[in-house]
Amino acid sequence: MASLLPCTTTPCPSSRPLFPKPSHFITNAKCTPRLHISCQSQNNDSNSQNVEGKVDRRNVLFGLGAGLSAANLVSTQAPASANPIQPPVLDKCGVATNLNTGEQLDINCCPPVTERIIDYRPPPVFQMKIRPSAHRVSPEYIFKYNMAIDRMRRLPKDDPRSFMQQANIHCAYCNGAYDQAGQGTLDLQVHNSWLFFPFHRWYLYFYERILGKLIGDPTFALPFWNWDNPKGMTIPPMFVDPKAAIYDSKRNQANLPPAVIDLGMTGNTDPLQVVSNNLTIMYSEMIRSNADVFDFMGQPYREGTAVNPGPGSSERGSHTAVHVWVGDPREKSGENLGNFYSAGRDPLFYCHHGNVDRMWTLWQYYLPSNKVPEKRITDPDFLNAAFVFYDENAQLVRVTVKDCLDNLRMGYDYERIDLPWLDYRPPPQTAKARIIRTASTAPLASTLFPLKLEGVVRFQVPKTKKGKADELLVLENITVDATKFLKFDVFVNDEDDNASELDKAAYAGTYAQVPHKAEKKTGTSTIRLKLTDLYDDMDIADDDTIVVTLVPRHQGPGVTIGGIKIIEAPPKADAAAAAAPSS
Repeated sequence: MASLLPCTTTPCPSSRPLFPKPSHFITNAKCTPRLHISCQSQNNDSNSQNVEGKVDRRNVLFGLGAGLSAANLVSTQAPASANPIQPPVLDKCGVATNLNTGEQLDINCCPPVTERIIDYRPPPVFQMKIRPSAHRVSPEYIFKYNMAIDRMRRLPKDDPRSFMQQANIHCAYCNGAYDQAGQGTLDLQVHNSWLFFPFHRWYLYFYERILGKLIGDPTFALPFWNWDNPKGMTIPPMFVDPKAAIYDSKRNQANLPPAVIDLGMTGNTDPLQVVSNNLTIMYSEMIRSNADVFDFMGQPYREGTAVNPGPGSSERGSHTAVHVWVGDPREKSGENLGNFYSAGRDPLFYCHHGNVDRMWTLWQYYLPSNKVPEKRITDPDFLNAAFVFYDENAQLVRVTVKDCLDNLRMGYDYERIDLPWLDYRPPPQTAKARIIRTASTAPLASTLFPLKLEGVVRFQVPKTKKGKADELLVLENITVDATKFLKFDVFVNDEDDNASELDKAAYAGTYAQVPHKAEKKTGTSTIRLKLTDLYDDMDIADDDTIVVTLVPRHQGPGVTIGGIKIIEAPPKADAAAAAAPSS
């Protein structure tokens, strides 16, 4: 591959972009030396607009042309802000607790403390790393990957780059060890908010660079587990060799290959149905259920905000399902992958989150069909949020969200893999919908809420008006026991169908969480589900009410829903303005 000059022209940064071949909305574009590609502004602000007359390189690389507007591809310059989440104070790191027993963990999640912190910017990219699909890697790659992890495991325990120190990063940021700087005992939590994707992108970035440093290969790239593709819907084979450094014994033994991952956690045992469910879920969380960028990315989380303001569709969907599906039920708290404090101890975690990060990249640049007017958050409280990590040289560095918005500027891309879920829209079920809405005797939601969800419940929700106006189903004040795996699915006008079959128009979306410790045992969130496509598929746009069915996938209590309502979606112009910088 030809070298890449930072902020200059010519060679394609990746010879293998995300798609395996041109899709129905992608042309066969080629790089040309006549175009000047704007990689970065002169002031090194990754958030700056392209200079007039220059072409955004992603239009060149992937031929999106008019498919995506410049507003979708480039975030505007953000003014200064006083309220972004700040890095934690390392010497005030606390000790996490075992979720089920209340006892102290056998390790401390806190990292080594140093006084010297460097403000980090990704270095110039001269050669693009290509993260490979974990199901398609070569024996040579598997050998190199295991060698890197083995060397990480052999580092001294107090080396911040060592295996357990790296695993503890997730424990500290995600399981209550840190408080928000300057906010007393208010927990710092990077999940269930707009910080979810940026934090994990930086986490994998440094993890990958550490592994490359340990084996003397700066081009080394982490694999990704492409569980969104039928050929990748089993645990990657290289992770189940007991002699391998990337092996972890604390996994659900019933879900080892050839078991097909159940992203819906429905319990369906038919592999073909599970695959169909998985593709339906991916279509829903990536395209169908999101009305704006926050529905996908997560709700705003600023300095002083209580934890868990609201997870995005990908985080509460496929991301959570993989964690819980792999976690070992023989362990008290679902270790390793099934609990935030221990997830980083399983090398499969980083492979899983490689695909989670890939979903963010797809969302930003390759899904014009999701009809969301703005694909990036330009609020300065988002862009200026910051974390600290140890880099490959064991130097503590401070990073910001605005410097991780573009994976290519960070020096990595993903192997091209088919996206079979891209057009996996459920078939219309209009005839059945008419029968259900006429015969339903479900009570009105106003008579049931607040609702303790301990079984399947069905009710009617008034619409804002008749017709085919864009509408959102809002589930408010979802209060959960943070220490438990909790999940429920939402169906519309679904009376008697098998709830383990999601590949139908009635499936609207889901809420789920990975168990973790929090300052308070309970957390409260709100989610929104877009109903526009569902109305079209079920021909219920002209009704006064819709029938909503909630189906819990967990056992026992733990979820209370404060209220449910339908609201009219804001006009596209207003939705775009919601993502614009605040004054």
